[in-house]
Amino acid sequence: MSESTTAGLPEGRLVSLDVFRGFTMFVLIAESALVYEALMTAAAPGSLLEAVALQFHHHPWNGLRFWDLVQPFFMFIVGVAMAFSVTRRWGAGDTWGETFHHVAVRCLILLCFGVSLHIGYAEALVWELWNVLSQLSVTIMVAFVIFKLPWRTQLAISFGLLLLSEILYRSFPLDGFDQPFVQGENFGAWMDTVLMGKINPSGWVAINVLPTSAQTIWGVLAGKLLMSDRAGSEKLKYLLIGGLIGLVVGYGLDVADVTPIIKRICTSSFVIVSGGWCLLTLALFYWLMDLKGSRWGTKLFIVVGMNPIFIYMFAETLGEQWFNAFVAVFTHGILGWFGAGATTMEVLTSVIVLSSMTYLCYWLYNRRIFIRI
Repeated sequence: MSESTTAGLPEGRLVSLDVFRGFTMFVLIAESALVYEALMTAAAPGSLLEAVALQFHHHPWNGLRFWDLVQPFFMFIVGVAMAFSVTRRWGAGDTWGETFHHVAVRCLILLCFGVSLHIGYAEALVWELWNVLSQLSVTIMVAFVIFKLPWRTQLAISFGLLLLSEILYRSFPLDGFDQPFVQGENFGAWMDTVLMGKINPSGWVAINVLPTSAQTIWGVLAGKLLMSDRAGSEKLKYLLIGGLIGLVVGYGLDVADVTPIIKRICTSSFVIVSGGWCLLTLALFYWLMDLKGSRWGTKLFIVVGMNPIFIYMFAETLGEQWFNAFVAVFTHGILGWFGAGATTMEVLTSVIVLSSMTYLCYWLYNRRIFIRI
């Protein structure tokens, strides 16, 4: 990495983690810039472009697309980063209680951010807990509370949470909510009526915090592995083995018709297979950035990933709800003079919006402004 990319940042950072986080944030803000909607508009039915564009939209129910992995990436990365930050705090002399207070305040802020985003989406005062930030406010706390336990115990707890979720979905007896894998008729939907008095029309459920806590826990364990004194090749081996096991088990449960892969209710098979993809993606970045020393194309992602919560909030509020329309006034107006089609206008608008948000990240980065909570 060039000096300009690392100047002013702490030495010894895990470059792979910074790049992984930045990559995840970049694809997230691209959604807010309506890049993927523009791609779908531009794609001819049955074309390769349509197949690619579909990967950036959630699967409607039973199945897995790339876009279904972005939230697990986010939650896993938070766990990896937590391993470093908590260890650093304790190394600097902070007590468990002081760190707990810091984590609790952060979780409360994330919950408020998550709820406020839904208020913005609805343009009304609503109480909804489906946003990734609301989910993180719980999974972070779960991962922190068990942080000091032996890694085998943490791993057992993570699978215990998956087992508990399976039991609740499969054994819930209330009529109308006793179909574990049917949209709107499962335990998660019933819990939403208790927590929020409503059911999500797209099938999302707030109780996903229970099984997805495993993803943040696995991130913590991966972070501790990368912090260990083991050789880099050995760390890579464990990441690869864990990732491959996740894919085999997760896809196997789906293929064998034991538990379908459903992201919207975060079935155990989905959590396991997405956890496998998290580990393999981290392994790839770790091999390229930290073991091979490759720095090609890293600056963009590092810059975007240095203010993850800020740029996510910005993209989901000002970006998606105002800036897109503002830019469209100019692109549609100017291109309209030249007779450009609607698809061309949408694509150019989304590219300009994404580029502008990326530049904002550069502007903050170059001034060493890193907004933390």
